[in-house]
Amino acid sequence: MSDTKPQPILDQVSREWFDAAREGKLLIQRCAACERFQFYPRAHCIHCFAGRPEWHEASGRGRLHTFSVVYQTPNPEFADDCPYVLAIVDLEEDVRMTSRLVDVAEEDIACDMPVTVTFGGWDELSLPFFTADGSA
Repeated sequence: MSDTKPQPILDQVSREWFDAAREGKLLIQRCAACERFQFYPRAHCIHCFAGRPEWHEASGRGRLHTFSVVYQTPNPEFADDCPYVLAIVDLEEDVRMTSRLVDVAEEDIACDMPVTVTFGGWDELSLPFFTADGSA
């Protein structure tokens, strides 16, 4: 298997998000015009199309909307990670985010379970993952 995983292309819209993740902060964008949040990083608001949404540090808390356990992948770079849990999380800020669920036994995973952000990754890349929130 390959030891080299693909790396994201950092651009002027996403660089700040990746830099914050490296520092253990989860950023999402908030529109100054309509005050709604959005994820993933974009140069404009997806709700009202105003330009230049502002960065906001998210709470990092949410609920598991849905998930899938990946046992095999067509991408050889991720074969050694299998099985892993692909998760869609509804953040408290009313945005939905795709990520991984980590450090939770498969039999304990359930839709609507409370989750909290944690960070992991490979090489110099840090990404937000989620884990069960034991405080809820």
